[in-house]
Amino acid sequence: MNEYMTLSETAEYIGKSKETLRRWDKEGKLTAVREPMSNYRVYRKSDIDTLFADFLDDDIQETVSNYVEPHNEYTVLELFAGAGGLAVGMEKAGLKCVALNEIDKWACQTLRNNRPNWNVLEGDIKSFSFSEYENKVDVVTGGFPCQAFSYAGKKLGLADARGTLFYEFARVVKEVNPPICIGENVRGLLSHENGKTLQGMISILDEIGYNVVPVQVLKAINFNVPQKRERLILVGIRKDIDLTYEYPKPYKKIYNLKDALKKGDLFDSDVPKSEGSKYPKSKIDVLKLVPQKGYWRDLPLDIQKEFMGGSFHLGGGKTGIARRIGWDEPCLTLTCSPAQKQTERCHPEETRPFTVREYARIQTFPDDWKFEGSIAQQYKQIGNAVPVNLGKEVGYSIIKFLNSYYNLSK
Repeated sequence: MNEYMTLSETAEYIGKSKETLRRWDKEGKLTAVREPMSNYRVYRKSDIDTLFADFLDDDIQETVSNYVEPHNEYTVLELFAGAGGLAVGMEKAGLKCVALNEIDKWACQTLRNNRPNWNVLEGDIKSFSFSEYENKVDVVTGGFPCQAFSYAGKKLGLADARGTLFYEFARVVKEVNPPICIGENVRGLLSHENGKTLQGMISILDEIGYNVVPVQVLKAINFNVPQKRERLILVGIRKDIDLTYEYPKPYKKIYNLKDALKKGDLFDSDVPKSEGSKYPKSKIDVLKLVPQKGYWRDLPLDIQKEFMGGSFHLGGGKTGIARRIGWDEPCLTLTCSPAQKQTERCHPEETRPFTVREYARIQTFPDDWKFEGSIAQQYKQIGNAVPVNLGKEVGYSIIKFLNSYYNLSK
């Protein structure tokens, strides 16, 4: 990069508007100079870097891409696969899905119809053995639901977790013995049972021969997903492997609802038309009064009281209630049922929930990924999914790890 940067280059570089830069120039916070050759007003790159070292963290330089080419064909076995958000993301990153297990019949239908070549194992994970994949799969992934463990002793072992879905996840990892395993869950797992549930999971992975990387919560908006969703990632590395795993690096660019539903950088066409739920008339009458980016507090006081009922007097912001999303902001986390009370995510211009295809876009599913079952079933599948683009970035981080591992073992 040059020694000097123009006003617009600087604005883009530090993610501020030109107006802000002009104001800072007046205030002497960041002073522009005359470029010797052209006499234009420019900024010295060294000045910018010194002043903004804190938010020009190298981790989030936009020149960063997590993309990495796999050196071999790497395979993934996915548990609790749902409608395939994580699996499609992994596929986009370049990993090959050898088998997926899922109990929900509609989600299985979705997986089979979109990927007839995928081996979909439908049914309760407890009834499957995965020993045929022993030492043949590079990564086991799964979004196991968060369940409390009964604490028998101080150190929770595999046997104590029987009956929970995490037990099944750990059992499969033990049977398959992959170099790396990845579990994903809701952020709430961090504080569940005061953190004991997570500690239990870590000690179980330790017992079956895996070191757990310090747990991180990844924010989907940092990974090309136009939605404020967070996922906790639990990464286990087999103990015979002395390599560090690196989480995907966050991107600087944040995509908004407009990027999800209109033609642009994320999608090369407007969102396709599709079916969707409707609000009851009573709710439409109320939500019509809410402006873009507004919520229940923007309603007239008497309507607030009527709409909120008993919750009106309770504390807390409850900013997700009667919420109309704005075009220029990421969507709030999608729920499994778009018209349910108290988690409204209203379309910016029309007074309705997002349609099925709009839901899928906000989760970064490709438009040709079709969901099976009733409308309610489709919403549930999409609402429960890991956003595809987040899955893809995690996929790159796994490929990077596996490339190093196989280089070493040569």
